[in-house]
Parts: sequence; C-alpha cells; structure tokens
Amino acid sequence: MRVSQVFVLVLGTTMFGSSFGLHVPPHDQVARVARYIAHQVDWGSLATISSRPPVVGQPFSNVFSISDGPPGTSSGVPYMYLTRMEISVQDLKVNPQASLSVSLAQTDYCRQQGYDPQSPLCCHIIFSGSVLEINGTEADFAKKALFTRHPEMIDWPSDHNWFFSKFNITQVWVLDYFGGVKMVSPVEYFQATPFRKHH
Repeated sequence: MRVSQVFVLVLGTTMFGSSFGLHVPPHDQVARVARYIAHQVDWGSLATISSRPPVVGQPFSNVFSISDGPPGTSSGVPYMYLTRMEISVQDLKVNPQASLSVSLAQTDYCRQQGYDPQSPLCCHIIFSGSVLEINGTEADFAKKALFTRHPEMIDWPSDHNWFFSKFNITQVWVLDYFGGVKMVSPVEYFQATPFRKHH
C-alpha cells in the first residue's frame, strides 16, 4: 500500500467565531481547519481528466453536490450521488483520478468578512485523489449524508441509474492564512475534530 500524505491547502482566516454562526478553528490547527471547511460546504468543483474530443487529456472542471455527513456529523469524506450518464462521470470511468475544490466562499463567511474568494483569508481546500463507487453500510451513510443536506436528490429521475460514491483523499492542499502551504498526514486529517468541544 502506498503511503500518501495530506497537504492541506486552506486559504483561510481562522477567526474563533463570527456574527453569523461559523466558528473556524485557529489557523495553526490546520487539520481541524480542513475538516471544518469540508463539513461546512454543500458543493465542490470536481476536476477530471477529460476523455472526450477535442479536449482529451485536459482538465475538465464541473460542479457537484457533496456532503461529508449530516449537519453536526462530520466524517471528513466528501460523498457524492452520481449517474453514469453525466459527462464527468464518464471521464472517471476512464480515469478515476480527480481533484475537488471547496471554499468557505460558498457560505456567507467570506462575504460577511469582506474577503475576496481568492484571498488567503477566505478558506479554501483542494483535495487530490480519486472517485470510487461505494456500497453497503458506507453507501447507507452517504445516502443519509447527502439526502439530509440535498433533499431534492430524493426525487431525481429513477431511470438515471444513480449510485453513491466518495472522494478517496490522497492529498489535501491547504493554504491557511499567510505564509505558504502547510501539510498534515491523512491520519491527522481524519482524526481531527472540526467542532469545538463543549464543556
């Protein structure tokens, strides 16, 4: 088994709290910041390697709804509900390698703070890895995670052969505040607690 690393590239401020309810962990707790952002967002930009002319072999970015768990229950794993009819899913059939970008710009956080989405103070993560179909108990969790946060999915056309999948993380790029890229291991990422403990 190849040992992978998680490079957490979070473009982010690390305020202890805000007027609209988000409590981003301190920026020196990089793994927690990454896990926090992964749980706050509802969608991401998935970049695949195109399998279609005239752009075969080139990056192809597309938007997908994601969830790492129902609100308040974070797994750290971005789950997706996909159909093989979708163009990016056809790319993944040829090459499952992909990257997934998410940002707190997708929430009200950056706008309320006056941060441009490209600013290092607007939290941003890029996951590298692959997209894998899942079954069994993990698919059951993915269903709960996705349908809780994206209830419209329940009524999507049944003849589209939907299936549950996960983004299998091998690297996480996080630029947290200023000063360049910080790195954490996959173990540190998944063991991190994204929420503050209440006493």
